Amino acid sequence: MDALDGGPTDEALLRAHLAGDARAFDTIVRRHRDRLWAVALRTLGEREEAADALQDALLSAYRAADRFRGDSAVTTWLHRIVVNACLDRIRRRQARPTVPLPEAGSAPAAPGVDRDTILDVRSALAQLPVDQRAALVLVDIQGYGVAEAAEILGVAEGTVKSRCARGRARLAVLLGYLRPSGTGHSGNRPVGGRVPSGSTQVTEGNES
Repeated sequence: MDALDGGPTDEALLRAHLAGDARAFDTIVRRHRDRLWAVALRTLGEREEAADALQDALLSAYRAADRFRGDSAVTTWLHRIVVNACLDRIRRRQARPTVPLPEAGSAPAAPGVDRDTILDVRSALAQLPVDQRAALVLVDIQGYGVAEAAEILGVAEGTVKSRCARGRARLAVLLGYLRPSGTGHSGNRPVGGRVPSGSTQVTEGNES
């Protein structure tokens, strides 16, 4: 992957890290931390949990850099490690699910979407099976293509599409009251995605 800042590519930096460059891995992290953080936060729904998962994931990546084989982009490899760290935490806490609360200093909600709606969407996401939630976070909330999401999750593209479709259908049931009366069922509408005129947009806003 070519570096947007004109510096070395991620692959070159990873090789430098393995060769003993103490700053190389930090440079990779600075480039991609915002998106990695957003994935962790939206997958887990709690800032403290997301921060811990991200820290664990980056430490794992640091230690396992020699196992990167170059069959995907470095950023895809990093996302895969972060998603797996988040899913591990979700599975461990499934017996005691919680509804995350808005954090002080959070970014404002998307235009036309109030804080209660954001909390409702987060709560509904938390009720989905972890595989459906991860697919929806990557595709519908973070905007990754199906092919890249499949690489990150380590599954086939058709599996990602199926998980998204099932997750959207479940969210349509859980959040059906958000649709204006007379609006037809829209089980395939992306979470936080663009919707037809006259529909209710369900989005988590831009919190990071």
